Amino acid sequence: MERVTLQTIADRVGVSRTTVSNAFSRPDQLKEELRQRIMEVAEELDYPGPNPAARTLRRGRAGVIGVVFTEALSYAFADSYAVGFLRGLARVAEQSGTGLHLIGWPSPGVAEEVIGDAVVDGFCLFSPEGHPLVETVLRRRLPVVTVDHPYVEGVPFVGIEDRIAAREVATHLLDLGHRRIAIVAAQPMAAQAAATRPADWLDVDLAGDHRFGAGRARLAGYHDACVKAGVSWGDVPIHRTTNDREIARRAAEHLLDLRPRPTAVIAATDEIAFGVMDVAAQRGITIPGDLSVVGFDDVPAAEPAGLTTVRQPITEKGTTAGRLLLKPSRQDPSPCVLMDHRLIIRRTTAAPGDALAT
Repeated sequence: MERVTLQTIADRVGVSRTTVSNAFSRPDQLKEELRQRIMEVAEELDYPGPNPAARTLRRGRAGVIGVVFTEALSYAFADSYAVGFLRGLARVAEQSGTGLHLIGWPSPGVAEEVIGDAVVDGFCLFSPEGHPLVETVLRRRLPVVTVDHPYVEGVPFVGIEDRIAAREVATHLLDLGHRRIAIVAAQPMAAQAAATRPADWLDVDLAGDHRFGAGRARLAGYHDACVKAGVSWGDVPIHRTTNDREIARRAAEHLLDLRPRPTAVIAATDEIAFGVMDVAAQRGITIPGDLSVVGFDDVPAAEPAGLTTVRQPITEKGTTAGRLLLKPSRQDPSPCVLMDHRLIIRRTTAAPGDALAT
């Protein structure tokens, strides 16, 4: 069968090709009777509508932002931080009539193909620490904004001073008297796969606060505070895990098996902190009597849990990233936006118990 096109319908109705195109994309430009006739003929000819890619080329824009996650796509719906960020990004997108195309990381080859074929006006890179897809996105030569990390010269960036915030977390515990502190660090699965050596990602010899990745910047902040307090960094147990409560429990089990047991655990995210608290509860370890726990993010579940954590503007990060993509500033087209944070002290931290402090 001959392929049905807009011109086929135009010839059948006796109008121009532009008129038929308007019936699909700009219906307000036609009288309702004419538009209805065009749609009836299109249905008779089994015409599905204009090709989206061709329509995008004609309009010069897709009306879609690509949001690139460097974890499995399900992460975007399961992680409280990701959900809050997307809520903010979606608000700005809705205001401009723009859609979101969520892109996960099923495998390097598949993800690169999806990014290469994505019909979008720009990309939002969400926490792509140590991820090879950053270069794939940049090769598209489309507007890009990165969130949390990494900072790329000439690319708009949204984040907080992670190193400073992490330093405040560790200082809080050290000021309470804790000296046996353990850390559960959050490393994206993709970064784990890309590391040439296990120690690569744990390097805290960084030249800046935000540009080398939030995870490593937080480790550097913990390091700064420990060294200043006279705690040997080499004696601080560090366990790497992903930002998943269930998986974090395994890391917590490892750390709480140590002898002597840590008096405090610093979790790189709230989800990881919840995993530590789960294991402590299972073992009858009281919080904060036997163990202090600190998280990072202040997700909605943190306050009911009484979790001491770092509050950062999760949803506002999303709205800011959206504005930088959809309403870029002519004066500063590639700003580095560092947002405020605050240490929120709740009931999961206290001075170490006498038995453990000695």
